[in-house]
Amino acid sequence: MAFLRRRYLSFMNIFASVLLFVTAVAAAILANSPLAPYYHQFLAMEVHLQIGDFNLFSHGGHAMTVLQLINDGFMTIFFLAVGLEIKRELLVGELSSFRKASLPFIAACGGMIIPVIMYTLVCPTGSPGGHGLAIPMATDIAFSLGVLSLLGQRVPLCLKIFLTAFAVVDDIGGILVIAIFYSSHVAVSYLLWAALVFVILYLLGMRRTTSKAVFVIGGIIAWYLFMQSGIHSTIAGVILAFMIPARPRLNAGKYVERIRRIIKTFPTMAEDGTEIVLTNQQIAKLKRVETASDRVISTLQSLEDNLHNTVSFVVLPLFAFANAGVTLGGGSGEIFGSVAIGVMLGLVVGKFIGIFSFTWMAIKSKLVPMPVGMNWKNLAGVSLLGGIGFTVSLFIANLSFGETDPVLLNQAKVGVLGGSLLAGVIGFFLLSRVLPRKQ
Repeated sequence: MAFLRRRYLSFMNIFASVLLFVTAVAAAILANSPLAPYYHQFLAMEVHLQIGDFNLFSHGGHAMTVLQLINDGFMTIFFLAVGLEIKRELLVGELSSFRKASLPFIAACGGMIIPVIMYTLVCPTGSPGGHGLAIPMATDIAFSLGVLSLLGQRVPLCLKIFLTAFAVVDDIGGILVIAIFYSSHVAVSYLLWAALVFVILYLLGMRRTTSKAVFVIGGIIAWYLFMQSGIHSTIAGVILAFMIPARPRLNAGKYVERIRRIIKTFPTMAEDGTEIVLTNQQIAKLKRVETASDRVISTLQSLEDNLHNTVSFVVLPLFAFANAGVTLGGGSGEIFGSVAIGVMLGLVVGKFIGIFSFTWMAIKSKLVPMPVGMNWKNLAGVSLLGGIGFTVSLFIANLSFGETDPVLLNQAKVGVLGGSLLAGVIGFFLLSRVLPRKQ
């Protein structure tokens, strides 16, 4: 069963990556077809969820468009899932101790610093494209793991763990960049009300509240207040994740003992071997088992599991459809300008040099040991996969140029799509050559 579950999860990772890629290609085709006006009109349509004069989907008194709802609303769900993953990794995962976190942290630092330097060499800080220097910092966990899954059982576990861990640290860096550099005109009153909501949710979490509806409703209120405050609304999703309790209400050992007691008093078959009709008492016992099962799984794990498919098969494809529509008309200078070159250079070259060199220095200086199963060749392949920056890179590109310069935004999209594709293809073929083939 464990083997089948691993194969199933591997298949779902690949399928989610393929769906994301196909959606992005479809958006690019639509944006350059006779249907382009309808595509852009759809994204510019206003969205209302209104009671009287109050519209939940509004910002600064103006109704949100479909594009804004996807980028500022649905992407908050994505960042909530990212925040839950970060919290789990910090508590019990690969970032839960200094020994475990040191190598991925060092690799991620290199994977953020060097791409920014590469981008700055092409687009200096004072230039029109200088606002996009954070675009090549990110690594797309879903896409990179999807590419790695294509190699199946040939990939040692340590490589998957290393890639996941430094991508999580990358996400932390991206979240900090969004919170610090892409928030302006802060309205303190809204921020204080949002803080109060989070305090209430934290206190409920301390009491190990298992109702996910409470956290969802509180999160929606905090999201709206953050959106009005000037702090980017997706940050509300990350903060909400850290308010959700990670400890279950019921101890697993006690749960097992309780189930055993119920099973002993619960007949499943009649004497003649036929199934029996359940009595009210037996139905009540089964409901007790169901209630206990809910309490033995923490709210954090349950919500993370529930959000996984929603994010992979709804939120991210919608985001790709709305943001990957690169317009190829208007001359090659508008498409392959300095921003596109800087982003591609940062993702393909900067990410590889940063992750590989920082890891090499950490291991050679004996700060950390080389993980068992990893060598310099497969490390090079994983470092290349770190250049797949698709989702968060597109998100930061939209924050950098979306409301100021559509030409530079178009260049940034070309750089993200081209750089992510190139890094993924080169990384895949390198790993396919250096990884041992299973008999």
